[in-house]
Amino acid sequence: MSDDIPEPDRIEGAPHPRKTPHILGQSAAEAAFLGAFNGSRLHHGWMITGPRGVGKATLAWKIATFLLATPDDDGGMFAPAPPSSLYIDPENPIARRIANLSESRLFLLRRPYDEKATRLKQDITVDEVRKMKSFFALSAADGGRRVAIVDCLDDMNTSAANALLKLLEEPPARVTLLLIAHQPARLLPTIRSRCRELRLGPLSAGDLADALAQAGGEVAPQESIPLAELAGGSVGEAFRMTNLDGLKLYQSLINLFTSLPRLDRPKALALAEAGAAKGAEQTFELIVTLLDLFLARLARAGTLGALPPEAARGEAALIERLSPTADHARIWADLAQVLGLRARRGKSVNLDPSALLMDMVLKIDETAGLLAQR
Repeated sequence: MSDDIPEPDRIEGAPHPRKTPHILGQSAAEAAFLGAFNGSRLHHGWMITGPRGVGKATLAWKIATFLLATPDDDGGMFAPAPPSSLYIDPENPIARRIANLSESRLFLLRRPYDEKATRLKQDITVDEVRKMKSFFALSAADGGRRVAIVDCLDDMNTSAANALLKLLEEPPARVTLLLIAHQPARLLPTIRSRCRELRLGPLSAGDLADALAQAGGEVAPQESIPLAELAGGSVGEAFRMTNLDGLKLYQSLINLFTSLPRLDRPKALALAEAGAAKGAEQTFELIVTLLDLFLARLARAGTLGALPPEAARGEAALIERLSPTADHARIWADLAQVLGLRARRGKSVNLDPSALLMDMVLKIDETAGLLAQR
């Protein structure tokens, strides 16, 4: 694949999952797959689910490499012991071909690149699924296993999903489908019912730091817990946070909200303008994310009656003051829904980013004022 063509399943600045050396923090999912493999219960369809950025694609590529590089057990007395891990030496010829997207027994289904529009298409279409079905219609050269990775099911349009369902209902022999899904509840129930699920969870602060380092990022020891809190245990989100100084930006938000309900308007305006600067689209998106995250942390703390680990200096005291009860938490949760909807509508009609951010901050200040009068 040309280096000039973007890959929809790759985080900008990080190595592609197929070239990620190790998967971290997902030993339960690895063990579940190995148990099925060693017990001769290898299902034809595996749905790998969990939040974005926790290693779903990395696990799919590890499984694909393992399946294609592990010889069949012929049952003889000299057969090797059952494998205890998915590890395959990166120098293995099959592993090298997979890393270079040149393995003939592997099919990758993802959003295609539109040569005419010079951009990635918005959806995985039925034509792409048909290509996969045609691939499986051909006989494997050695009669061995074949594998397809679909990254991801969430990108499929309705026609593509129905075509995939037919393939799951009548799977070709010796074929394993590895289906990545960020939000499986939104998929066709019939697709989910025909797959075994491998559920991946958020990474711990330690695993997240190690995974980030593996991807080429860096996190100072004192930043590992705050980063895990803001990234939700997602390597992909942690990578975005570090690339855009997310920890520093969140600290600025906490500093701004410390004076609530007496908002420092010049500081608020400066923050809004920073997110609206030319070329700052990613910063704008991150500020919206952090505002939503702050409200969610307020709501969760008030509901549970327990403070989360601090993601910024002074955050614990601020949360305790603004959301001391479940009633307060409910109001903050309602505001999060309202502001989330306003943000989506504002972006859809190209509302001025600065005005949109300022409006969100003012609504938070207004709510803090109303709660202070109780």
